[in-house]
Amino acid sequence: MITTTQLTKRYGGILAVDGVSLDVQPGDIYGFLGANGSGKTTTVRMVLGLVLATSGSVDLLGRRMPRAGRAVLPRVGALVEGPAAYGHLSGRANLALLDSSGTGGTRRTRSTRIDAVLEQVGLAAVGRRPVKAYSLGMRQRLGLAAALLRQPELLVLDEPTNGLDPQGIREIRELIQGLHRRGTTVFLSSHLLAEVEQLCTRVGVLDRGRLVLQDSLASLQRPTGRTVVHTPDYERAHVLLDGRVEHREGERLIVRGADPAALNALLVADGVRVRELGPERRTLEQVVLAATEHPDHQVGVS
Repeated sequence: MITTTQLTKRYGGILAVDGVSLDVQPGDIYGFLGANGSGKTTTVRMVLGLVLATSGSVDLLGRRMPRAGRAVLPRVGALVEGPAAYGHLSGRANLALLDSSGTGGTRRTRSTRIDAVLEQVGLAAVGRRPVKAYSLGMRQRLGLAAALLRQPELLVLDEPTNGLDPQGIREIRELIQGLHRRGTTVFLSSHLLAEVEQLCTRVGVLDRGRLVLQDSLASLQRPTGRTVVHTPDYERAHVLLDGRVEHREGERLIVRGADPAALNALLVADGVRVRELGPERRTLEQVVLAATEHPDHQVGVS
């Protein structure tokens, strides 16, 4: 769906994006992570043909960009750098103007499609209200509605939950998951680790313009080969395990060994009380910190 090869962007002496090679496959919910200023939005804009690359290439839906933009972009929904709208017009009127410029639907179905996307993003009750009266979160929802008008094969979202309260964030997450179940591939640029961890199937991490990590979330969070044990009898467990305990924090022990069942049997047989036990898995935060703290060591980049 999106393939970039050594994509690079310079602004004078500033290297904003440095040789990024993205691989977004059909069916992905791809989380594109990075701190503010890391180059995420510049990369997204190059993918969509809004900014020309200094060097490297972009293929979008199998076609070279920006040359194939006119053929490809009607199949892509995008929300980048916040939604643009005419404040004096209603949300419905803004969507009607956008649709009349050519989003792939017909004039006959325009009203029905606008009603449907306003309902999807939770703006059905305020669709006739002027956009200048919208909150930031409502404007963000309107931008997402505009992206959905195309009924896209690929949805490209740059910080789509910006300005939303926790309930709104959950609703947008559920909307994205529903679209994905119906066959839409999603490319989600965000700095929110928790959201990406809950939502995405694959992850790419940009650090100071460089792609330092790219892999499936399942692979990144596979068991580490150690076991986490929670026990109030941590001193007895420490002695019994004879050097296999690598770390202890309160009642939580990190034990070398990947067989929780055997470890549990050993502890219980000796009378050690076990509150909880299971394989250790790294959080996405731990994975990202490891990749960005060692920028010369790229983790899982394919």
